[in-house]
Amino acid sequence: MVKEGTTDGAWHGHGRDEVTITAVSTVVPALPVHEHRLPLSNLDLLLPPMDVGVVFFYADPGDRNHHPAAVLKVALAKTLVAYYPLAGEVVANAAGEPELLCSSRGVDVAEATADGTALRDLRLGLPDKSIDPLVPKKKAGVMSVQVTKFKCGGAVVGCTFDHRICDAYSFNMFLVAWAAAARGGSAPPAPSFHRSFLAPREPAPLSTASNLVDRLFVPLSRVPALPDTAAVNRIYRVSAADVAALQASAGSGRTKLEAFTAHLWQLYAKAAADTWRQPLSCCMGVVVDGRTRLRGNGNEDAMACVVSSGMGLPVGEVHFGWGRPAFASYHFPWPGGAGYVMPMPSARGDGDWVVYVHAAPEVVEVMEPEPTTVFRALEGSDIFG
Repeated sequence: MVKEGTTDGAWHGHGRDEVTITAVSTVVPALPVHEHRLPLSNLDLLLPPMDVGVVFFYADPGDRNHHPAAVLKVALAKTLVAYYPLAGEVVANAAGEPELLCSSRGVDVAEATADGTALRDLRLGLPDKSIDPLVPKKKAGVMSVQVTKFKCGGAVVGCTFDHRICDAYSFNMFLVAWAAAARGGSAPPAPSFHRSFLAPREPAPLSTASNLVDRLFVPLSRVPALPDTAAVNRIYRVSAADVAALQASAGSGRTKLEAFTAHLWQLYAKAAADTWRQPLSCCMGVVVDGRTRLRGNGNEDAMACVVSSGMGLPVGEVHFGWGRPAFASYHFPWPGGAGYVMPMPSARGDGDWVVYVHAAPEVVEVMEPEPTTVFRALEGSDIFG
């Protein structure tokens, strides 16, 4: 079901690169959902409110009757039946903690145009200018969508979701199901919302003064504010040859992600040494998939970075019926003080990586110098000719 809304013709961008919102509607699940609440897990409660964006670029399919937004909205209503939490909203419980109200509020879908721009003209390596206007600014609910058509006939599908409710792994599942519904294909396996998977261990582990859990979970009133630090965003291409060279230089038995993280750590350490007068520690964290581990003390003076593998991004499967994406990337300019780096597979399937980087300016300065860098600037012409 689609509820049509209104728009004031809002736009983003500057000059010929502007993106104009032409229509806004709200898509609710095709079948009614019994209203109920789902508490967030302890791990989810650690996260402050943060929205994550992801975009998929599609070349001109050559069909003048191509109306991607109409197809996407019908398929979205069907997919939200199984993925009904994405159609809900985050509310506060009696203790002031966030929890999910599964209310069939729906997903806001904006339709937009970029009549003055062709996809090949976008400077994809500078996402603040090229990607940000194509990612919807979520005003309510858990998720929002923006479909932007370009003068070249191509289109971009951008999504924003609340990271407290959904991580990249879960959202990738949703994207594949949504694309299958749009193509009229068979639905993939439905998601599981069984809370028993997150039940605490029995007996509970011994608690000590230095126990990590004791230091992580604190009352909401004691949660510190996120630091306001300068950062820039980039999207790079790392060639398959450079990925292989990094892995070889890291020694036998190292994965590509481990080798990439080690190289990135060296760059962060160099940036820290070049920037600060006094010795500064450099911390590197790697996000892991805790699903395989489920059963039926930081330094404020450190330059830090979190590496999260996006190699599971199902680029080739996000095919809504008008061809596979020519380019895709997550977009996550998070408010934390640490850097954030996510390597993803190239949509070409040629072994190249697309790497999203959110880092301090001094880090980017040591990442880009030629001729030794593996981080190559990405342009729209590299993708669309």
